[in-house]
Amino acid sequence: MESAEEAETKGSASPPPSATVASAAVEAEGDMEERERYSREIKSGLHPLKFFIQILYFLLDNEGFSVFIQHKFVFWYTRRTPGVRSQTSYEDNIKKIVEFSTVEAFWVCYCHLARPSSLPSPTDLHLFKEGIRPLWEDAANCNGGKWILRFKKVVSGRFWEDLVLALVGDQLDYGDDVCGAVLSIRFNEDILSVWNRNASDHKAVMALRDSIKRHLKLPHSYLMEYKPHDASLRDNSSYRNTWLRG
Repeated sequence: MESAEEAETKGSASPPPSATVASAAVEAEGDMEERERYSREIKSGLHPLKFFIQILYFLLDNEGFSVFIQHKFVFWYTRRTPGVRSQTSYEDNIKKIVEFSTVEAFWVCYCHLARPSSLPSPTDLHLFKEGIRPLWEDAANCNGGKWILRFKKVVSGRFWEDLVLALVGDQLDYGDDVCGAVLSIRFNEDILSVWNRNASDHKAVMALRDSIKRHLKLPHSYLMEYKPHDASLRDNSSYRNTWLRG
């Protein structure tokens, strides 16, 4: 039987659950820069996205979520005037809105973004990992492609929000292969797309498809389309001439 002193010593050596989670988060960051950023956020009273997603998915009674987030994210915006041919390149039309890596920053910017139903057509809203531009030619995207989902306008906002949370929460399978997501507002429909790095990795591409369906709670019979970015470059189109892959 252990003495009261030994029991007290063992009890005091066990950190509270919150301290255990924080310690695990710090240890999971692979490099010094990430550790320093984590430390700065904690000291300033900001909460890394990892804690927000953990709490959010717990409250929504979802399972299988990842506790740790390894990336900063950036929201971008593209707006084109219908029927007007501009001399401005597509890259110059893409405007950076905000970047975030904490719960507070995400919630502030997301709550201030216009809802999909209020955006004019054609408009694109992009959410990508920091360092990856929402361009086919970007080094992270050039060998990849995108899964395409088409929705009626009345429901697109809900699916976009679910996709955003899955992306920043690192919930999608083969998450390191995921570059970002796009919401494309069009006249008759809204289109969501999830971009990945390697279009030739069939296993990863199909696993990503299944993961998207699962997190958006889409029926198994829902048909999704896939298109490699090199095909988009050839026909200068994002959503035409796609491959139906179930």
